Amino acid sequence: MRLWHYKLIPYLPKKQLVSQWRECIAIKRQWEKGTLKHSLVKYVTDYDKGYFYHYVCEVINEMIQRQIKFNSKFASELLEFSHSEDRNKYFIYPEHNNRYLKQCYYNLQEKYDRGIITNEEWNLINKNIGGVIDD
Repeated sequence: MRLWHYKLIPYLPKKQLVSQWRECIAIKRQWEKGTLKHSLVKYVTDYDKGYFYHYVCEVINEMIQRQIKFNSKFASELLEFSHSEDRNKYFIYPEHNNRYLKQCYYNLQEKYDRGIITNEEWNLINKNIGGVIDD
């Protein structure tokens, strides 16, 4: 389980974006049941649900922009679940810092190195995110 760094969402390959959508649904279900224990995502429960709301909105908006079909019932459930009193404020998880961006970038680079994502997909990521990664 992983929430990709929010800056990567527009550049994620379709497979990773759709997987992120499924991940959001799984996080919501486990959060509701009180069983969200996965160490890479359990931090979401430490914050106002508005953080999750805005993250889900980013994923949904990107899927709409790319014309990727998804279940609108799940979208409604996710957005209702993550309702926040202050939706006008844009929430970004503090964990989504430059260090985490770098970790996610290298995770995607490994997927490229192993042939999981294409040259075209990697070039888009590298062109738009690689320049902000400082070694």
